[in-house]
Amino acid sequence: MNNTDSILDSTKKLLGLSSDVTAFDQDIIIHINTVFGILNQIGCGPSDGFLIDGNELKWSDYIGESTKLEFVKSYIYLKVKKIFDPPSSSSVMDSMNRTIDELEGMMMPYQRGYLSAISKLEVLKSEL
Repeated sequence: MNNTDSILDSTKKLLGLSSDVTAFDQDIIIHINTVFGILNQIGCGPSDGFLIDGNELKWSDYIGESTKLEFVKSYIYLKVKKIFDPPSSSSVMDSMNRTIDELEGMMMPYQRGYLSAISKLEVLKSEL
């Protein structure tokens, strides 16, 4: 498997760690799973949740083959970075937080129930 396909290995790469360095894998896996929990709470991803336990699972296992959710990779990296290796600079942290907020806004159309609510609204508008 190409390491960039692995959720764990690609996140480690963004954190500046080689896929060969495994000393922090358990910590990073815990943080990645925390972010998957956050995504589930805001209505993104599989309704029954998603977890990794090593480097076997790929991004396509979570987001499918669609390129519309590629930004989830950045979201997970930024959230893990804040927990695992937070920046010492408050301006860098503020920038990360703004990016996270923007990415969360981009997720809205992909949240479970959002599209069905929009469809119901369109039906109600057409009946007026």
